[in-house]
Amino acid sequence: MGYRVAVVGATGNVGREMLNILEEVNFPVDKIHAIASRKSIGVEVSFGDKIVKCEDVEQFDFSTVDLVLMSVSGTFSKEWAPKIGAQGPIVIDNSSAWRMDPDVPLIVPEVNPDDVSYAAKKNIIANPNCSTAQLVVALKPLHDRARIKRVVVSTYQSVSGAGKEGMDELWDQTKGVFVLGAPEPKKFPKQIAFNVIPFIGSFNEDGYTDEEAKMWQETHKMIDPSIKLTVTCVRVPVMVGHSESVNIEFHDPIDEDEARDLLRESPGVIVIDQRHDKGYMTPKEAQGEFPVFISRIRNDPTVEHGLNMWVVADNLRKGAALNAVQIAELLHERGLIKTKAIA
Repeated sequence: MGYRVAVVGATGNVGREMLNILEEVNFPVDKIHAIASRKSIGVEVSFGDKIVKCEDVEQFDFSTVDLVLMSVSGTFSKEWAPKIGAQGPIVIDNSSAWRMDPDVPLIVPEVNPDDVSYAAKKNIIANPNCSTAQLVVALKPLHDRARIKRVVVSTYQSVSGAGKEGMDELWDQTKGVFVLGAPEPKKFPKQIAFNVIPFIGSFNEDGYTDEEAKMWQETHKMIDPSIKLTVTCVRVPVMVGHSESVNIEFHDPIDEDEARDLLRESPGVIVIDQRHDKGYMTPKEAQGEFPVFISRIRNDPTVEHGLNMWVVADNLRKGAALNAVQIAELLHERGLIKTKAIA
């Protein structure tokens, strides 16, 4: 018997991808509901070979479903996730609203699967930031082996991380450059076409952005609060796929060969690391794929125990929708989804 599943935010990039992946991995769905705001009532979305019409979140009875995957704004989630969880289903939330709540597990299944055991506190599980998700998949096996002391990360984040509006803006500006000139930026603070923007989110008082702070806060919660982590987040003119340049300093000895072998055996990781001009991954090649890809693994001779590596993943998949579905699969495997009798 399958579950009754609702996807809230079903018309967005991540919501649509959640529906695609639920079907792609054959998650046991008995009934699927696509939920959106009132303006999207009746909008059709795909679930495998089926067409599902969106229902109004204000009118939907969440007590009739077993599991809710949610990809909405943090403000919306703050209001709705507790209401939905109180009606019985477990909510897997993709926003930033619940990630640092001590009573809400923040989960990447390859990293901290056992944390699902306390999901029942609020019936909410948080999905991490897209850039954090791929980072911690790469860091966890290395930390378990050699204890990470410090990490320096520079991200190269695609415009899809800013939603459909971000993708549309890159497309329109790219076309415009060759015709009448790029249109003025709306979604991003500066032109994104043929440019990079070293600013994502909003500035904090310390000069870092909230996007950067999320990465170290979430890494601390999921892996180890003693890891020192500093980040610069950059938006780049790529449609889908986030990349990260990662420099790691360890407490214990580990070299590039051991790291490469260890990562090859790690869950959710594929190592593509050959020393020729095509022996590495790019975001274009990672698009539509499930794993986190790791390339350019090499010793850092400037510290006693150091490594550099390049980490790439599809941010709409592992960075968001796939991770949410993997959490659902984890709940299913451990018998933690409570089904209700059908009236």
